[in-house]
Amino acid sequence: MIEHLTLHANGAAFHVARAGQGKPLLLLHGWPEFWLSWEPVMTRLSGRFTVLAPDLRGFGESDKPDGPYGPEQHAADMLALMDALGVPKAGVIGHDVGGAAMQPLARRAPDRIAGLFLFDFVYPGIGPRMGAPDRLNHIWYQSFHQMPMAPSLVGASRETCRTYIGHFLRGWSHRKAAFDDDVLEAFTDNFMKPGNLEGGFAHYRASHAGRVAMMKGEAPQQPPIAVPTCVRWAERDPLFPFAWTDRLGETFSNLDLALLPGVGHFPHREDPDRAAEQIATFFQHIGWE
Repeated sequence: MIEHLTLHANGAAFHVARAGQGKPLLLLHGWPEFWLSWEPVMTRLSGRFTVLAPDLRGFGESDKPDGPYGPEQHAADMLALMDALGVPKAGVIGHDVGGAAMQPLARRAPDRIAGLFLFDFVYPGIGPRMGAPDRLNHIWYQSFHQMPMAPSLVGASRETCRTYIGHFLRGWSHRKAAFDDDVLEAFTDNFMKPGNLEGGFAHYRASHAGRVAMMKGEAPQQPPIAVPTCVRWAERDPLFPFAWTDRLGETFSNLDLALLPGVGHFPHREDPDRAAEQIATFFQHIGWE
């Protein structure tokens, strides 16, 4: 059974879905997602772990930021939220925006992180490939989300919101059934709530300068993250090709990397059985169970 909490941390109220018992795992969603994206994995892991899936600030039922809000800020939120939850140390699982936030989180407080498990996400080694001419049709939304009119256009009606969010959920998936009509309605309900479109788009405004620096090959050099890290990269992700994993070792010095066949950008929704098994195996391997 999943219970729903509201906790105050770092000056904001956060919604957290919690289930299970055992060592804590913190699950960080991407865009266009919220805690519900993790529900299939949570139900499969709750017999072995305490699973905690917050809505990041700007998303779901959590407070909305006043202006841009990026990975560094999300990392600070998650540390404060762990304190509010009484969790001194956790395994952290993330995807997309969540994966971006995990990098400053692990650098800021490695002693609070048992291990990192990531599905497809942005990291500095992708570099200029993100903005290559053959990729521009894949990343247009990152610029659109920064435009003041974007929330009004997407949220003009329930149908426009459903069409827009569904374009990404289904278009980035390989197993389209993961986002059937019932699931898509639940995601549309979420993004039609006041502030949720703007709150999600705030990530792209905050991340713009760093993303441009990365695409120009000017991302600041940082020492690699030494926390044990497992990356399972989807074979059929149209947004982030597997070839882009070739420089992950520059960001994570203790890395277990493998291809995850037969899934697109959302492995945790498309194949939750395999996603949960991979997560549990990794944390068992590093002694976090």
